Amino acid sequence: MDPHLLRTFVAVVEHRSFSTAARELGYTQSAVSQHIAALEADLATPLLGRRPVEPTPAGARLMEHARPLLLRLDAARADLARLTEVRPARLAVACAPDALSPAFARALGVVRQAVPGLAVEVRVLGRDASVRAVLTGAADLGLVTGAAAPSDPLPLPDAGTLITRGIAEEPLVVLLPAGHPLAGRPALRLGDLADARWIDAPDAAVPLAQLRAAARSDGFLGQVAYAGTELTGLGVLVAAGHGIVAVAAGVAEGAAGTVAVRISAPRLVHRTEVVHPREPAGPVRALMAALTESSG
Repeated sequence: MDPHLLRTFVAVVEHRSFSTAARELGYTQSAVSQHIAALEADLATPLLGRRPVEPTPAGARLMEHARPLLLRLDAARADLARLTEVRPARLAVACAPDALSPAFARALGVVRQAVPGLAVEVRVLGRDASVRAVLTGAADLGLVTGAAAPSDPLPLPDAGTLITRGIAEEPLVVLLPAGHPLAGRPALRLGDLADARWIDAPDAAVPLAQLRAAARSDGFLGQVAYAGTELTGLGVLVAAGHGIVAVAAGVAEGAAGTVAVRISAPRLVHRTEVVHPREPAGPVRALMAALTESSG
């Protein structure tokens, strides 16, 4: 299966358009049509309907494989490039919004002092996007967060050959509007909140799938979807009564009009992990050491 053809197929499905996919990929529309025809001939099955443009059952099944396959190919290319490239002094960090903490800022300052002229880029991304950025070489290091039992690793997407290591744990709380009936409780059991009104904010709060897994419940259904990474906006929605979220205790401190209540059971923490290549460059090693010391 030619990865170039597969990449064209993914672009057409994502945009539901041959012409838009062609513009994105820098091809002519006829070239895109030829790629799809060649892929369908290779797999001996129709993959796309034309009017409207949408995947057939076989095409939908192929999409389940296509993104992970292309990601692993990009990851392999980036991993090999790290062995041979002579790179300038740079440090690109992909950081979950709730990992952008004072401890991280202090650690970054230590590294910048130790490596004069270091070019630094910090990109605030969701958890899965942070892992992908490190896999594909767009970032040198990732900081990802989520809920887990104490000392347990986070449930992360396929990280390939990347190394993950926990660097911090803090209490996990439920963020409620100040007038919520449960706001005066000292603690809450997670299972008792399964049927509450939740905001689905997978890139800014603990993903609801993690809460369902921890509580062993089919509940925790989002009634409002929040697609951003900006924590202040999420707090505004909670304060206005649109739903509740689970976040790190440190994040909850700055959310006006809300109350943070500790989760008493099951025993969970908000965990931060660093994600990096197997053979990290000097600035990455320096940042990891500074993060460990700052959070220790």
